[in-house]
Amino acid sequence: MSLPLLGAVCLWALPADGEARTLNARIARVATGVAQLERVQVRLAWPDGAAQGELELRAGRIDAPDLGYRFDEVAWRCPLRRDGRGGWQCEGELRGQGGAPMKLALDLGVASTDARLSRGASAISLQRAAATPDATRIDLTRVPLAWAQALAAKAWSEGRIKSGSVDGRLDLTAPARAPLRIAGELGVDGAGFDTPDGLVAGEKLAARLRVDSELGAVTRLRLGGRLLDGEMLFGNAYIALRGKPVALDLQAESGPGGGWRLPRIAWRDPGALDAEGSAALRGDASLDALDLQLASPDLAPLRERYLSGFLGLAGLSKLELSGGLDAQLSLRGGDLSQARAQLREVRLRDEQGRFRFDGLDGSLAYSDAASRESELSWRSGALYGLEFGPTRLPFSSDHGEFRLQRAISFPMLGGRVGADNLRLRPPVGGKGLDLRFGLNLDRLDVAQLSKALDWPAFTGELSGRIPEAHYADERLELDGGLAMQLFGGTVEVSSLAMERPFGVAPTLSSDLALRNIDLESLTGVFGFGSITGRLYGRIDQLRLVDWQPTAFDAELHTEKTRGVRQRISQRAVQDLSSVGDSSFVGSLQDRLIGFFDDFGYARLGISCKLADEVCQMGGLGAAKAGPDGKPGFTIVRGAGVPHLDVVGYNHRVDWPTLLERMEAVSKGELKPVVQ
Repeated sequence: MSLPLLGAVCLWALPADGEARTLNARIARVATGVAQLERVQVRLAWPDGAAQGELELRAGRIDAPDLGYRFDEVAWRCPLRRDGRGGWQCEGELRGQGGAPMKLALDLGVASTDARLSRGASAISLQRAAATPDATRIDLTRVPLAWAQALAAKAWSEGRIKSGSVDGRLDLTAPARAPLRIAGELGVDGAGFDTPDGLVAGEKLAARLRVDSELGAVTRLRLGGRLLDGEMLFGNAYIALRGKPVALDLQAESGPGGGWRLPRIAWRDPGALDAEGSAALRGDASLDALDLQLASPDLAPLRERYLSGFLGLAGLSKLELSGGLDAQLSLRGGDLSQARAQLREVRLRDEQGRFRFDGLDGSLAYSDAASRESELSWRSGALYGLEFGPTRLPFSSDHGEFRLQRAISFPMLGGRVGADNLRLRPPVGGKGLDLRFGLNLDRLDVAQLSKALDWPAFTGELSGRIPEAHYADERLELDGGLAMQLFGGTVEVSSLAMERPFGVAPTLSSDLALRNIDLESLTGVFGFGSITGRLYGRIDQLRLVDWQPTAFDAELHTEKTRGVRQRISQRAVQDLSSVGDSSFVGSLQDRLIGFFDDFGYARLGISCKLADEVCQMGGLGAAKAGPDGKPGFTIVRGAGVPHLDVVGYNHRVDWPTLLERMEAVSKGELKPVVQ
């Protein structure tokens, strides 16, 4: 039975004036262009002489497959009365299995049918004219978006509507031999949605939209209008509108396997970003293909509005951007296929001072197939406060790899830094960024380096060759080594590696070897008294976290060198004693030691193995026990007259305390206790 026939049965059942009538009917199936009703029961009772009767409708199931809705055991009871114009009105409570009751008001006019479904302040009103039975108008007033969950699931099975309301008007057209069409204008406020895995979500969304859709074997949708406010998450992409409206134009149609094809995407964010292109989504809403053109006259707003998710993962959440950018990119199978970016006076500045690039200009092209060439340049920059000069970088790209076409170099710290054999693979196929390059350092001024890094006033030069540096999985490993000419000797750095170089808590590990260091120059820089001689040693398994030492195994000692005196000043002895909880013991009485400015020594040596903020101390070897029987270790072995040994007794020293003592000694604020 069709819905018009059901209406005819009800109208036939309505009594004439003064006539009592009771009707009971059972109908197996009622079909409409939108829904089907099964196991329908109708009961109409109108007592003799009464001004109104009672109508009761029951349906075992109401199924609207195109809209995604199905209701079981639906019942509606209402007082039926004439409207005075030849029609009838009925308003009562509507109940369904598992759902909260609602109010349904029905107006069966001579030329039209009107219905209003409401709960509290939320209402859906329906109007249908007898002259156009295939057309239905629906008005929405503060309707919870959750009421549209079933309809939304038809387009996006993983999506869950959490909050929000909608107002507006929709026109439904349900021709007998054509798809159901829904078109109209909607206002959305406070919308929220997500997926079970949390990779796609939205909160506090507000929009004014135009909708035009066809629901059938193939679902087609066109959505236009403005997004007014809110925030959205798509994987690592976080979009925050922050009350600045964006114009949107989107066309979509369903594809095989539950996916979607988007032949048109247009996004207009005035002064920040214009985007236009097409895309394809898999059934789980993940990206399968994308072709996009982007234009940003000013990169500054992009960090907060679009890039915070990506930058946060890279530890660059406070990156400052400026300049202009035009770009085109293509993704296939979810991976980057082709890309080109044109930069115009771009400036990148890390708020934490880790890097800066000024005047980035030119183009950068990427291809996973045929070769493409491009060239990028910068005017100046800095890395951890170390300034460097201009250069140009000619690139070629094919088969998913960037390559530097020739070696480059640029001025830095009074010398030059060069790079060669650079190869970069962007993230693809579940693998992260992979970067390899060679590095040359030529005669960098250590004095400038020390000033930039707030080190003591070291002097010397830094040179070296890293045949290959490899960055992958947030770890940078460097083959080869570096050599610094410091204090008349050499410091060799090897086994260099960094984790999260630009992320949170960057970690550096390396081994250092010291050869032939002039102790007089070294102790003079640190204000550590005066010691003459030549220093050798090693610092193995050095580990810095956020540039602070957390572990190392160090051993330093002097070696007798022809023509080099080995003397240690009284202040240096006192400073050593103060820092290491040591004592000095001479062959003369302690009261006579003060008459000497310095002392000869045969050898000096100290070691420290740092772990868990505790230094395991050692020296040249075991020394005799102290007055309290505590075993000691020799730090300075004396020579000549007066003969003076410096002995340490504390084998375990708290590292933060040791650093405080060293700082105090360098400022002359700590004096030893002489035993």
